[in-house]
Amino acid sequence: MLKRNKLLKRITITAGIVFAIVALIAFNRITSTRGKVILYAEANEDDFEISVSNSGELTAERSIEIKGPQMAQGRRNMGGGGHNNMRMMELKIQDIVPEGTMVKEGDYIAQMDRTQYDNTLKDEREKLQKEQETLEMKLLDSAVVLTNLRDDIKNQTYAVEEAAITLEQSKFEPPATIRKSQIDLDKQRRTLEQKIKAYSLRVAQSIADIEHQKLHVSMGTTTVGDLEDFLSQFTVKAPSNGMVIYKKERNSTKRKAGSNINPWDLTIATLPDLSSMLSRMYVNEIEIARVKKGQKVQIEVDAFPDKKFSGEIFTIANIGEQLPNSDTKMFEVLIRVDESDPALRPSMTTSNKIVISTFRDVISIPSECVNAGPDSIPFVYLKNHTRQIVVLGRSNEKHVIVEKGLKPGAQVYIIPPDEPEKFKLAGEELIPEIRQKVLSLNN
Repeated sequence: MLKRNKLLKRITITAGIVFAIVALIAFNRITSTRGKVILYAEANEDDFEISVSNSGELTAERSIEIKGPQMAQGRRNMGGGGHNNMRMMELKIQDIVPEGTMVKEGDYIAQMDRTQYDNTLKDEREKLQKEQETLEMKLLDSAVVLTNLRDDIKNQTYAVEEAAITLEQSKFEPPATIRKSQIDLDKQRRTLEQKIKAYSLRVAQSIADIEHQKLHVSMGTTTVGDLEDFLSQFTVKAPSNGMVIYKKERNSTKRKAGSNINPWDLTIATLPDLSSMLSRMYVNEIEIARVKKGQKVQIEVDAFPDKKFSGEIFTIANIGEQLPNSDTKMFEVLIRVDESDPALRPSMTTSNKIVISTFRDVISIPSECVNAGPDSIPFVYLKNHTRQIVVLGRSNEKHVIVEKGLKPGAQVYIIPPDEPEKFKLAGEELIPEIRQKVLSLNN
């Protein structure tokens, strides 16, 4: 009985091993069959398209800018002391309506933080009050001083008259007395002339001082008025009807509550005209030479995968720029969308395909099917064990046109076969044409 059990156990183990081997062989055959399917590509005769593709972002062709407070012209870069200490500082967005809000002209858009300028206005008002008080004091002092000077002139006039009477009465006196009276009259007259001249100088000085002080008051009044007008703009209102779209910085971040804006770029948001949309995309410096103004573009919007749009290249940047996460220079390309669709919104992501060229009814194969030897002559491996020399034409990202050497439907190896030396060479008559084509391209 024990021997019988051992025998059954051995038979079971042996059967399991045989089954595993058979299963492995079957799996290898299936895998091998599947591998052979993906080894070949078929030469297709169809329209061939050369294109440049990249993602983009929708933006309005026309939009109205919503700007923050603007200082009166000529007041932006004041420095120094006195009333000219106003300096444009960064402005902080304290509050702003949500992006996408539909507004009407005059509606509330945003509130700017006015803390710094409130303090500046307080200081300027205090300075203006002091300047006005100084002007009043100068006017009062001038009036008192000039009144005293006029009294002195009047008194001196009396002194001259008295000296003249004394001289008149001394004509019967001795010559010495007459001479003394004459000298006294001359002295009084000179004193009168000096007082009149001093009065004139003091009047001129008082006028100059008062005008100078009036200028300070005028400047202070203007400064306070400008600040009051400036601060009245800190509650930003919509200049027109539309949808609020936040202003985008160069680094693609958007201005929002808490963002600072500098005095030279006061735009906090825009009201786009949604009837005419653009897609902004970037093309690298290698491909930009193939992109031309007026070329047609196929556009897909990620938010609406079932909708297809068309467009045309509107503008191409003359200078490339270094974008984040890019090792090459990128050129901005603006594409005008042909269709007007109310569903399209700024900042939506698009997939753009710029159609560079289209060739009708040509034969093409995947680019990885093409091989080349030391002589740089291109060839392909065919399923019929032929190493076929081919004349190549234009190529796109994945495929290349075969001008001569292949017929439609030909089965071409994607990966070189295991024993390529067994493949018969064909198409040697095409070599001169290939070399001539290379020479013409180099020239």
